[in-house]
Amino acid sequence: MNNFAIAIHGGAGTILKSLMTEKLEQQYSDALKEALNIGSNILKNNGSSLDAVEAAVASLEDYPLFNAGKGSVFNNAGKHEMDAAIMNGSDLSAGAVAGVFNIKNPVELAKAVMLNSGHVLLSGTGAETFAKEQGIKFEDDSYFFAQQRYDQWQEIKDENTFQLDHTVVKEKKFGTVGAVAIDLSGNLAAATSTGGMTNKKFGRIGDSAIIGAGTYANNKT
Repeated sequence: MNNFAIAIHGGAGTILKSLMTEKLEQQYSDALKEALNIGSNILKNNGSSLDAVEAAVASLEDYPLFNAGKGSVFNNAGKHEMDAAIMNGSDLSAGAVAGVFNIKNPVELAKAVMLNSGHVLLSGTGAETFAKEQGIKFEDDSYFFAQQRYDQWQEIKDENTFQLDHTVVKEKKFGTVGAVAIDLSGNLAAATSTGGMTNKKFGRIGDSAIIGAGTYANNKT
């Protein structure tokens, strides 16, 4: 019998020690543990790796701590423009969305693209129209507002520069959340979600939504 495994990352970046309080560290730890437990429980109960990575990433998207979903950064128009992707390693099927607004859990939309659209990648208003057809949940702009993200944007919005996350220049930065898992049947899956770069140009698409670049799963690996 195969074992299952899951790994997640929160894309929190390298945060300067001076900026990491004990309370904030606990919040990050609790959120990551919750996502890990959600994915692990699916796998433990013979669920698919695809469902596990979707659920784990969706959990991270629901926290303002991470640059995905609710915690997505501001683009140069002051909006939250998100990308996500998911891939099934057993048959190499995949789905992705890019440049979507107001989608509560972009990873769920990416999975719907994979299963129901006949395509791999949908973007912008086309992806949002498809989301409505699929019953994907939308949220108002206020849901995505996080003070620390707004402050990051204000710090650089007039300088024609951009950043992935956290303090400008002072830190190395990583701007996605993701999960990879193998289930009891030996099938791999991976999922990624991001708000991209703070102050990025409207319409910019990052690697997270590009299958084979930002997201990939293959049972043969």
